[in-house]
Amino acid sequence: MIDPPSILEPLKTAQHFAPPTTRELRSQAVYRLQIGLFGLCAMLLIVGLANVIRDRLRLSDTQDPVQKVVAVDTKPTKAASDPLADIGVVPAADPTPVQATNPKASPESTGEPASPPQP
Repeated sequence: MIDPPSILEPLKTAQHFAPPTTRELRSQAVYRLQIGLFGLCAMLLIVGLANVIRDRLRLSDTQDPVQKVVAVDTKPTKAASDPLADIGVVPAADPTPVQATNPKASPESTGEPASPPQP
């Protein structure tokens, strides 16, 4: 049986640590410097973008004084209601009490004349 040809020669003796050359050390230092500068630029861009977003949000939150005057002059709008909560199918979203109906019918609703007050 013939052994297949090997690409590397088998090791006959122990290999010792070979210190990196100055060229390898320089390339590692340049690579680390490039990664650090890239990370620093990425952080700078992220912080700048967050600052722009915050400034735009602050500008959109501030209202024009004219809008405050116009808001005072406008008529109040009817609050949105939940039709299912109004008919009692689901509980109301806000716990404000609804006007309870009186079990006794009022004279105005039945069409009877109101009785005079008792002295």
